[in-house]
Amino acid sequence: MGGEQHQHGIAGLSEGDGRYREIRWVTLVGSALDLSLGVLKIVFGYLANSQALLADGVHSLSDLATDFMVLFAAKHGSKDADEAHPYGHGRFETLATVALGIALIVIAGGIAWDAIERLFHPEELAQPGVWALVIAGLSVLSKEWIYHYTMRLARKLKSNMLRANAWHSRSDAISSVVVMIGVGGTMAGLEYLDAVAAVIVGAMVGKIGWDLAWQSVHELVDTAIDPERVELIRQEVLHVGGVRELHMLRTRQMGGEALVDVHVLVDPKLSVSEGHYIGETVRRRLIEEVEEVADVMVHVDPEDDEKIAPSLHLPNRAWVEGQLQQRWQGLKIASNICRLTLHYLNGKIEVELSLPAAAYPCDDAQRAELKALRAAAEGLEVVRSIELLFEEDGR
Repeated sequence: MGGEQHQHGIAGLSEGDGRYREIRWVTLVGSALDLSLGVLKIVFGYLANSQALLADGVHSLSDLATDFMVLFAAKHGSKDADEAHPYGHGRFETLATVALGIALIVIAGGIAWDAIERLFHPEELAQPGVWALVIAGLSVLSKEWIYHYTMRLARKLKSNMLRANAWHSRSDAISSVVVMIGVGGTMAGLEYLDAVAAVIVGAMVGKIGWDLAWQSVHELVDTAIDPERVELIRQEVLHVGGVRELHMLRTRQMGGEALVDVHVLVDPKLSVSEGHYIGETVRRRLIEEVEEVADVMVHVDPEDDEKIAPSLHLPNRAWVEGQLQQRWQGLKIASNICRLTLHYLNGKIEVELSLPAAAYPCDDAQRAELKALRAAAEGLEVVRSIELLFEEDGR
């Protein structure tokens, strides 16, 4: 039994479109802030004779590049599933998160390298004025605000890409803190304070970038979701009526969502329609009860085939029917058979024959013919047993 992806929306707006609009808005707000702060820092860095503030201004302007990267990935990653991408476009966000993580690592390396350079060349330190301190403080407040704004939306949309961009904004705020410490320390006569702080901050930003990039790389190679979430999925499946056991439970991440593949064990004598109903119930329950699950593929099994498929070598229906018809030639009762049901279980075939109630034997001759019918079927090597069902309407 298989699942399929369902997109939800209202008033003609799909879930992907709504997601993209929210990401686009918060990213455009961040871009406007980056542009404004970048220009302010460069202008006042020049006027206040602050090399640190000038560098921080360039850093803010460089954030525009990552903002455009987020917009591009959000536009393509939020598209609904189509024929060419049946599982959606969530990998665009994953790739963007890897790129943002790498960008954070590079930025961290630049911050630390510049600080170490200034530690060994103190004569390069400028003597900034008070305006550098004011603009750096404004940058800290602004970038911290956009960090929290973006992070709230990242949690809402379960977007690692937005989470990475939020931390990118915070790295700018942190670098502005370093500028404040450096400017304040320099004005107080502590020339080395900003460089030491910058190295520490660089290590922190680099660690954040590494964690985000490494997590997304795992997602690209279809790493399973967290074990506790897998166990939750297992318990939800086992709570569905008709499910006896489950095996081959597999999960993978796709953007901020999870895809699930599971085999459920049911009563082997169930009808196909009831097995399908149980499979669809499993699918619906997981999507409704487990937050990150977006799609589920359910395989309904009559027996545990995780390690071995004991019935795979058995012949198909056409061959079995042909063999039985040959063995039943000359038996009048065989012409009354309404339905032949085959159960492929534990390496053998269990046969069910449905006959009309009127064909029930009432004398020795009819009973002998019925016995011969059964014996002929049981004489077939692949057949384990045969069961006769007499039905009132013959169906």
